[in-house]
Amino acid sequence: MTPNVTIAKWTLEQYHRMIAAGILTDQRVELLNGEIIEMSPEGESHAFYTSTIGDYLRSRLGNRAQIRESHPITIPATQSEPKPDLAIVQPLGREYLQHHPYPENIFWLIEFSHTSLRKDLDPKAKAYATAGIPEYWVVNLQVMELIVMREVANGEYQSQTPLTDGIIHPIAFPDVAISVQQLLD
Repeated sequence: MTPNVTIAKWTLEQYHRMIAAGILTDQRVELLNGEIIEMSPEGESHAFYTSTIGDYLRSRLGNRAQIRESHPITIPATQSEPKPDLAIVQPLGREYLQHHPYPENIFWLIEFSHTSLRKDLDPKAKAYATAGIPEYWVVNLQVMELIVMREVANGEYQSQTPLTDGIIHPIAFPDVAISVQQLLD
């Protein structure tokens, strides 16, 4: 017989107070659906792709968007403050001194997954879709494919397309061509 287990849920305010008090110092964690989740260690391939693709997107988007690498975004509706590998957000400058990007500031998000694929495809995708973030890409580093999630409805991405080549146009920037091969090489 398995005993009932109750998981303590945390609010964004409580999480921010823990950070301010130094309780979470030197811990790689993020708040996801009110739970403090330990993040996977960042391996070499993960670090390489985050940096390289961040630079590639900056060259494609110029000053039309800001590319934030492994910095928090705030999703009040789900009591979440995840740290996506890349967040392509509105370039609001000093406004981000007051708050992390909210869903309405986010064009799309990218995660590079090696050991975190299950978390990236389920609870993170659901949190992002629930928040109304229109586009979410996951680069599966195990098989080198890009999974593009779009068409938010009822807190879920209705379209999930795996790609290994070709060109993709982000929803927010239909005039910008992104090489899938460039993302995976």
